[in-house]
Amino acid sequence: MGWQIEFSKTSIKQLKKLDPQVRRKIVSYLKEKVTVAPSELGAPLRNELSGFWKYRVADYRIICEHQDDKLVVLVLRVGHRKEVYRN
Repeated sequence: MGWQIEFSKTSIKQLKKLDPQVRRKIVSYLKEKVTVAPSELGAPLRNELSGFWKYRVADYRIICEHQDDKLVVLVLRVGHRKEVYRN
């Protein structure tokens, strides 16, 4: 059984604000690539975001939490690289 992708309410709102083409690209990336090997594609974050992972899709970043016990990648934030790390 492979990894599953789940979205937080915040990440769904952020995705809806994006251009439809960018949104499709991000969702496709998550479903086709991240579900296969999430730790190989992403990079662990440090400092305040320690314990979370980031994925790059063009100029956009996806902040996720890996729930290894359930094989779930929980998408927490989605946004442009200049804004996604801000509170």
